[in-house]
Amino acid sequence: MRLVLLSGGSGKRLWPLSNDARSKQFLRVLENDQKQLSSMVQRVFGQLREVGLAASTVIATGKGQVEMLEDQLGKDVPLIVEPERRDTFPAIALAASYLYSLTDVRLDDVVAVLPVDPYVDTGFFKRIQDLEKLVKESGADLALMGVKPTYPSEKYGYIVPEKGEKKDYITVDHFTEKPEEKLARKLIGDSALWNCGVFAFRLDYIISRLEALGLPLNYEELSHQFGKLPKISFDYAVVEKAKNIVALPYDGFWKDLGTWNTLTEEMATRQIGKGIISSDSKNTHLINELDLPVTVLGVSNAVVAVSPDGILVADKEESPRVKEVMKGFDQRPMYEERHWGWYRVLDYTGHMETGDEVLTKKVKIKSGENISYHCHSMRQEVWTIIKGHGLFARDGAIEPIRSGDVLKIPKETMHAIKAEDELELIEVQTGTQLIEEDIKRTYIKWEDIEAHCELAKG
Repeated sequence: MRLVLLSGGSGKRLWPLSNDARSKQFLRVLENDQKQLSSMVQRVFGQLREVGLAASTVIATGKGQVEMLEDQLGKDVPLIVEPERRDTFPAIALAASYLYSLTDVRLDDVVAVLPVDPYVDTGFFKRIQDLEKLVKESGADLALMGVKPTYPSEKYGYIVPEKGEKKDYITVDHFTEKPEEKLARKLIGDSALWNCGVFAFRLDYIISRLEALGLPLNYEELSHQFGKLPKISFDYAVVEKAKNIVALPYDGFWKDLGTWNTLTEEMATRQIGKGIISSDSKNTHLINELDLPVTVLGVSNAVVAVSPDGILVADKEESPRVKEVMKGFDQRPMYEERHWGWYRVLDYTGHMETGDEVLTKKVKIKSGENISYHCHSMRQEVWTIIKGHGLFARDGAIEPIRSGDVLKIPKETMHAIKAEDELELIEVQTGTQLIEEDIKRTYIKWEDIEAHCELAKG
């Protein structure tokens, strides 16, 4: 069996730590077995390794999450990169074409799809393995896994079985989305399950859908024609049209950590980052990503979250409303993780009269890592090295740099930097349009940059 993990979304309910560049699955707020802070995606992949499923797993994601996935999981995990955001059916279709054309997966092999961030015990992934047998023995189009409800939740969808079933799996009669509490109680009485977004199918079930749409089955070709796939969820495109759906009950621990109140329940510590929580502040959590101390006095049952993107102070029960309250508030992400390190926006100034913009960042590059050899068309930059030492490449020449050096980079100037130990710098961008898309890369690996500069020197 092969697994496809879906990694997407922006996790707006966990603002201000999550943003369009850093979704909730990448937040390092959980604790691993070594008492280190880790993210949801790191936790899930550790569990997959534990049950022997990591080697047969691929991750479907967007271009904006590639560097964070590589930073947190390493570069050995196969990534299926969607050219643009188009919902879950296109993502799964592209993953199916990858398995079909670039791996040894056969058409009658079973593929299971699940979110990248479930908060579960390891038994959850052992139960997923049972879906392979269920698909093959039941002859169903789709096999889902559903969680046995522990209370009449209004937040989840329900998988409702046909009446009178006595098997160790259920035949699905219909689905009910986020019912009111009274209906939820009735559904639980009818042995309905929470829909946790896990389903399995034979590979040819999705490949046949691509054929019906007249789309290529080759991964590279389908990537080029990705925009022709219907922008629709897998539920609407496939699940609602399937004639025979079965579901496997799971009665172990499962939780959606999509809001601050549910996430803080699973944090091992009440405080991350600088600050003080007074002793009379009961059941309050502080998560602070800034260097400034934050003090919480006499405030109970609250979450205080501080990041370069903003500050949230919320009653825990009311914290799920943050997505609704922040609707319409739009700003560029102020913090991003990359495979080489991270950057944080310190200041932005725009001059309406001239159209000029000034953006100031703090950049940290991990020891041994480098930023690509690239140039910009619409901005010039000034880099001030504030910590560490390394190598700086500019228009075919390489020079050593260290703390205190100031590097001026005009427009259209090819440049790159490598950290020989942990390197920090302040970057000031000046131009008419300061966007991440204004970049032309030539080389990614430092050895290629060095080889180019040697040729340029010769």
